[in-house]
Amino acid sequence: MATPHAASPARGPTPADLQSHLYQSFLTRKTADVALRVRGSWHAIYKLHRVILIQAGFFQSLFTSGFVESKAKLASSRRAEPDVIDMIVFDDPNITRADNTRVCIARLYGGGPPLHVASSLIPTPSQPLTPAFPYPSSARSSSTPAGHHRATPRFLLSLLATSLFLSMPAVASEALQMILSTVGPYTAVRYLHFALGHGIGPPDNDEPGDGHEPAVGLESVAELALAMRAEPDSGSSQEDELCKEGPASATSDDSGSDMDVGTDDYEAESRRAPEPAYVYGAVSNKIGEAAACWLARWGADILHCEEDVTRGHAQSKSEDQGGGRKRTSTAPSRFAERARNGSAVGGADTREMAVPVVWRCGGLDARWVRGLLSSDALFVRGERERYEMAKTVVEMRRKEGIDEEEEKEWEALFRTGIYYENMILDDVIAISRDASPSTGQHFVPLSVLQASHWAQDVLRHRITARPASGPLSPPLSPSQRDKELGIALSASDVASLVAQERDTSLYPVPGDSSIRIGDTAGIDGASMDQLFDLGSPSKMDAPKKTVPTSEANFFGLQQQRFPASTIASFSGSPVSPVTPGTSKWSPHPPYRFSVEFWDVDSLKEKSRLHSHTVWYAGSLYNVYVQVVRKKGVQLGVYLHRQSSVDPLPASSAPSAPAARAPGQTQGQGLQVQNRPPSASVSTPRPPSLHSPSQGYSGSSSSSTTLGAGNTLPATAPAVSPQQPYRDQRASVSAYFAIACASATGASLTRFTSAPDVFSVSQSWGWKSSSLRTEEYIEVGPDGQPREGRGAPAGREVSLRATVVLGVV
Repeated sequence: MATPHAASPARGPTPADLQSHLYQSFLTRKTADVALRVRGSWHAIYKLHRVILIQAGFFQSLFTSGFVESKAKLASSRRAEPDVIDMIVFDDPNITRADNTRVCIARLYGGGPPLHVASSLIPTPSQPLTPAFPYPSSARSSSTPAGHHRATPRFLLSLLATSLFLSMPAVASEALQMILSTVGPYTAVRYLHFALGHGIGPPDNDEPGDGHEPAVGLESVAELALAMRAEPDSGSSQEDELCKEGPASATSDDSGSDMDVGTDDYEAESRRAPEPAYVYGAVSNKIGEAAACWLARWGADILHCEEDVTRGHAQSKSEDQGGGRKRTSTAPSRFAERARNGSAVGGADTREMAVPVVWRCGGLDARWVRGLLSSDALFVRGERERYEMAKTVVEMRRKEGIDEEEEKEWEALFRTGIYYENMILDDVIAISRDASPSTGQHFVPLSVLQASHWAQDVLRHRITARPASGPLSPPLSPSQRDKELGIALSASDVASLVAQERDTSLYPVPGDSSIRIGDTAGIDGASMDQLFDLGSPSKMDAPKKTVPTSEANFFGLQQQRFPASTIASFSGSPVSPVTPGTSKWSPHPPYRFSVEFWDVDSLKEKSRLHSHTVWYAGSLYNVYVQVVRKKGVQLGVYLHRQSSVDPLPASSAPSAPAARAPGQTQGQGLQVQNRPPSASVSTPRPPSLHSPSQGYSGSSSSSTTLGAGNTLPATAPAVSPQQPYRDQRASVSAYFAIACASATGASLTRFTSAPDVFSVSQSWGWKSSSLRTEEYIEVGPDGQPREGRGAPAGREVSLRATVVLGVV
């Protein structure tokens, strides 16, 4: 007699089994209880399931909020047929693609193809201008992995718009993260235009089908075009009758492609309708921040490339690419060495180099050109270089033909966007003689230069003569008089000034603050409410009220210069463009300069790497960086008042050619110089703002030896700036801001200090892990910097910072 087997324990389907079952039901369009007719720039019907769709906020409202679509209907044949919902209309012109709609629906079922972004479009700390630059055609030749769907920048923007429309935060977060990770030479202008409400832009040349082809693996989730156009027989169902209508522009193509057929191409749509202006609140602002930060950091570098094109040094091969790019036959000077060494992606030929259109007509509009060239965050060495950059851009665009409205922007740019007061007299004289070859007129009115020279002499008099107080300022105490000039104006002083000179420019004297612009904090896993309230710029070490970033203030990069009448009219207003809490104003513009540090990861702990030295208001200043191992790896950035009698420190520079590995950009033949640091004295400050301790010892730039006399980080001999006069005071009262760009340039960290005492040889600054040191410092498994990196980084791999410095 056979022994019966023991009963097997009951085993139900696992979560993975359920997910697979649901996804297969979606792919095969079986057991559907709703058929969605989607109308946009295409027309399609999808057989789906209510219980899955209601995960998205749009369908949750549609099916559970008492609308007629909330109730299932029974077909006349007494068998359950999918209810047809004929109201899913994508009236957002950014939702012009069928592939991203399928991806969104597939994600609700727990599936869909992985999205593949070409590595050539992703900037990295070692290739901050992306591996594609300046050879995008060869870099894009790599194929998309099997089973993946190609995610172009235009696809990602449309996917973001679609997911926001459907209220799908997980997909929106995924798209937004990918967008922010691909801000670079060939995407920054497109992304900025999207943030401004100008749409997703035209397709790239290598983007076939404009998105109306099905997403990979989702070819069968909608009705076929053939079924849509077939004549119904006597037994045709309600579904067949509806499907036969199809898109108005359907052709006689019997290829069997599905119903996601575009009604018109992008160019025809743009000719027929005005440019759309769809913005998405904080989501658009976040993209705008990243694009604006990138343009401020890399704008001068890209201009060199565009300048080669317009000068005729590189003759165009005239292939227009998506986003307004053109091929040229000669590499720009900055990247010529890399091209000659064959280090371009795929060994690209220089004849295939493409220069993105950023500053030329067809790139940024005139208002944004003026905004960026005037911004404190623009990376240019000094004010004279800012003027030269502005002149180059304006002449470049004048040669292409501009209108009267654009000329008004240039007039405002040269009048108010550049601080001539902080130039040496030789530069001011040279600018007074500088005329546009296009118009024959001077770039800067003589009255503007004369006014700046007068203001410069007034400040010099206040510093060297040191009167007790200014005409509008309260008397200074004896202790204040030694450190302060008495030039700061209060709100009541500004009100009095408005009655006399409404258009007098004033500059805010800031308080302590720390903000991040363009970062990705809070995006991963965010809900829809959180996505639309990203809270940027984010508050960090010293929470202060800040002006929300928007297009109106150039996404946080607006020049901090305001007419007295504007300050008075917005006093106390919640919509004021001025940072809340600003109580003091200066009639003199702050000094703006930029610094750059190479091979920071080769800097040993507590060693200093200095910038070049500048002169401002009778004193010498420079910036230095320092690596600190405290609570992990921190990077310190400090503003230093340099002694006028001590030797100037050597400044950071790209490494010497002999130290470079094959294929890396060429340096300038530099020697390493070490010197003892000056003593540093500090007073108590908040934790985020501090001065290094006096116990520091060692060389100012301790380096890693590479052999053959070369060391990292490399430095160049110091160059002494002109010093028209000297401030004899041992201590001065100064405010400053340091904005450090991320390694790829799509975000920045800005630290601001209220006026404080700067003694001779004293430093103030910050050390913080929030400076994203992992982008500049190679960290080992123990969380500490790796020692002795073998080769220098490329010339474009550097830590860049912009500095704003003012005295009161």
